[in-house]
Amino acid sequence: MTGMTVGFVGLGAMGQGMGASLLRAGHRLLVWNRSPEPVAALVAQGADAAGRLADVFAAETVVSMLADDHAVEQLLDPALLADAKAAVHLNMATVSIALAERAEALHSEHGIGYVAAPVLGRPQVAAAGELNILAAGDETALTKVAPLLSAMGGHTWHFGTRPSHANAAKISANFLIACAIESMAEACSLAESHGVRPTDLVEMLSGTLFPGPIYSGYGAMVAERRYEPAGFRVPLGLKDVNLALTGGAAANVPLPFGSVLRDAFLDALAHGDGDKDWAAVAAVARRRAGLPA
Repeated sequence: MTGMTVGFVGLGAMGQGMGASLLRAGHRLLVWNRSPEPVAALVAQGADAAGRLADVFAAETVVSMLADDHAVEQLLDPALLADAKAAVHLNMATVSIALAERAEALHSEHGIGYVAAPVLGRPQVAAAGELNILAAGDETALTKVAPLLSAMGGHTWHFGTRPSHANAAKISANFLIACAIESMAEACSLAESHGVRPTDLVEMLSGTLFPGPIYSGYGAMVAERRYEPAGFRVPLGLKDVNLALTGGAAANVPLPFGSVLRDAFLDALAHGDGDKDWAAVAAVARRRAGLPA
């Protein structure tokens, strides 16, 4: 199979691994990022550096992996889209449902296919090309980007033809992960306050009631108070909890746990944990329980 020419925007910890996966699959990569170091790293692996953001949109397909709505806004500039040669924009960021709907409409106005494909997985999973990808969009556009999704992910889960549905699914998934981290933190604090080692509790829970990577992986981080290096930082966790609360409010869906989570993340930020993994909200539960820092 002949590789595609792909413009790639956003080379954070996730984007670097995803870009490397595309290169390994034989695709030509034209990369753009605000800071030059990640660009140089992928150029060393065979990518080409784009001089301008507009150059990326001259590729046949654009992949973007940016942090939030604010960062994605730069890609929704009507002037940029009007001059774009790309047939499809594959947006893999976790963004709000409202922005996903607006992005779909703007791309349609300019004759560009738009696919939302946020991912589940940490940077090491992205580097291995084993992400779980939640994809939605027009079937023609999805077919075009299917080889790219296969290169970056171990499995693609389809959520229909409306891109916003993929974002709604991803926001729901991240909300559930945040709830799991908070519940493990509270359970560990309860057990520790009565003399039980949190590591013993998590080993039992992840081997019986709650098997799987969330409880075993995040559970170990919570029990061991191991919040660095950060695979997903506290501010990003707060961002996703707020996305869930906003999405819930738009559809009149109460999310009582969401308010608890929001305040826990704000507490973590107020105590200087912004550069730590979002599992650091466990430290908030410990403070509430009066346990030693």
